[in-house]
Amino acid sequence: MFLIMKKIGVNILVTLFILCFVSTESFAFFGIWKNANPKCKKYDFYCKRTSPKMTQEEVNKMSTEEIKKINSEKSKKGTDKKIKKIAQRNYSNDTELNVFAGMFDFSDDKQASGTFGLQHQDDSLFRKSFLGRISPITGGFLTEKNAFYLYTGAQAEYDFGFMTITPSFAPGYYNSGGGKDLGSPLEFKSEVQMSLNFSDNTQLGMSYNHISNASLGSKNPGANSYMFNFLKQF
Repeated sequence: MFLIMKKIGVNILVTLFILCFVSTESFAFFGIWKNANPKCKKYDFYCKRTSPKMTQEEVNKMSTEEIKKINSEKSKKGTDKKIKKIAQRNYSNDTELNVFAGMFDFSDDKQASGTFGLQHQDDSLFRKSFLGRISPITGGFLTEKNAFYLYTGAQAEYDFGFMTITPSFAPGYYNSGGGKDLGSPLEFKSEVQMSLNFSDNTQLGMSYNHISNASLGSKNPGANSYMFNFLKQF
């Protein structure tokens, strides 16, 4: 019993670590992302890549009026963006559909199989937490060996302008069909998705997930999968 509780605790800690890691700030300020130009917001990587590079010393030499003007323009842009997002939510169904296809259990040569699935996310039910913006998800997938997984859980969303990173955790029901026996009908899916924002309501991305029963079943081989994602908001 102790070993089972220990393994559950380890899985929970790993999931929280994944969710928290993408919120750290340090990675945004090295290499090609480092740019002291004050007109760029902290996580506006496109601005940092395309605007003229400035050292911190050059920024310090700018006049107070120049800094105030830049900050005023940034504030106005931020306000306009917030108004636009609010308007989109008011005139939409707050629904995001994620259609995905890829390879289930790609790390097992004997059991690897193609898969297709669909996920629904309701943005109107979001909650703010220490992990970021959290919203519920529901979905499922079917493999070419007739195994299927139905799940419901939660995802966190981190918007970096041109790119969105979405970690998620979802318990669900797994049926092996003619595919791999994962040891239990109750499985847990941990996933990280990266997607590029092509428009206000369309994204293309790729995700990686791991499915495990946290050693609650008769065995726990687990499954690692990758997916290509098409996301559309309505």
